[in-house]
Amino acid sequence: MDDSVHAEPALIPADSAQLNEPGVLVLPAGPRGNPPPWHFALLQAIAVCGIPTQIAVATALIVGARMAPVTSGGLSLEFIATVSFLDTALIALLIRVFLMASGEHSRDVFLGRRRPLGEIGRGLALVPVAFVLVTGLVFAMRALAPSLNNVRENPLAAFMTNPLDTAIFAVVVVLAGGVREELQRGFILHRFGQSLGGMWVGNLVFGLAFGLLHLDQGRDIALAIGLLGLAWGALYIRRGSILMSISNHAGFNAAQVLQQALAASLGLGR
Repeated sequence: MDDSVHAEPALIPADSAQLNEPGVLVLPAGPRGNPPPWHFALLQAIAVCGIPTQIAVATALIVGARMAPVTSGGLSLEFIATVSFLDTALIALLIRVFLMASGEHSRDVFLGRRRPLGEIGRGLALVPVAFVLVTGLVFAMRALAPSLNNVRENPLAAFMTNPLDTAIFAVVVVLAGGVREELQRGFILHRFGQSLGGMWVGNLVFGLAFGLLHLDQGRDIALAIGLLGLAWGALYIRRGSILMSISNHAGFNAAQVLQQALAASLGLGR
């Protein structure tokens, strides 16, 4: 980067930060960097969308570590968990590299200027709202359009056959779901906002893809989760921080696991 063009901001003491409006912490702005051309932005968005990295990680585990993705009981939880954790780390690394290459700071892109604890608290407080709305929407679709309910048994139930597996799977959905997917969403929306037609366009694109990736749970679930993904994207666009979306997404996923575990313990179906 040419220092004659992009000068570093002057550092100020932490106690000079001020509250410009409730919950918004005014900090010294970092350099905005150089937004990549649209073709590089598109390649970066594809690289962190999850599909290329998961294929790469899964292939490395199968070929290099000789880890079996399938056991006699179906998909291996050990394999799924390992892929999820490594993919989360790889996605975070790629995003970091892409932002550094364009002279941007992760703090500016993902945290904005709002108080982190306040954003996390708001996201957790809205978990019951998200849970009730999604549950109500799914029940409404099954009553009004029963053909959308094309998967009778939740495939994720296979990963929650005992308390230990349920606990491991809960960690997976919180980290790989709540954290990784919102990092992906935030970065992709950021790149769309810079070079690919705007954040709201990116939200529609990523929301559609997010819903389609849940089709294995049924068309009704995919539609409901896709709409919820749009809401998480809207939170990021409006708040300028992914923390509210992360905490809400992670809490929602944990609540889903708890619901499934309780249903299984009571002998109830999907």
